[in-house]
Amino acid sequence: MENSKKAKKDSIKPDYTTPKVTGVGGIFFFSDNPNDIKKWYADNLGFDVNEWGSSFEFRNTHRPDEINYLQWSPFKKGSNYFSPSKKDFMINYRVQNIEGLVEKLNANGVTVLDKIETFEYGKFVHIMDSEGNKIELWEPVDKVFTEMGGKTTK
Repeated sequence: MENSKKAKKDSIKPDYTTPKVTGVGGIFFFSDNPNDIKKWYADNLGFDVNEWGSSFEFRNTHRPDEINYLQWSPFKKGSNYFSPSKKDFMINYRVQNIEGLVEKLNANGVTVLDKIETFEYGKFVHIMDSEGNKIELWEPVDKVFTEMGGKTTK
């Protein structure tokens, strides 16, 4: 009986190839004064802030030894980073197989705003949802942030 439980557990492995969202990677919003709002969140809610906002650290469910990150960032009101969206926020979603996901989105008629860009900390692309919200998709390389060190909100 024990061997069958172990065999079943071993056969249930996460699929890292299916193009899909795996979590939230960032919360971005407009602010009249990003530095003041970062200070407010640090003073009142205990955020560890840096020049970009605050990096939240959490553990990967499938690889608990791996640290993952979510970025919280206020942007100066009027920035065009969220364009063409007219909204005051943008969500960044963590994804796996970004190339496959972009293929799927294109096939489904989703507006893909740019080409996939690759940086040492991951791949990015921007899309629009059906209500005009700009969405940033990120296939992260979290170990880069872990190796950089620095303060994170935990």
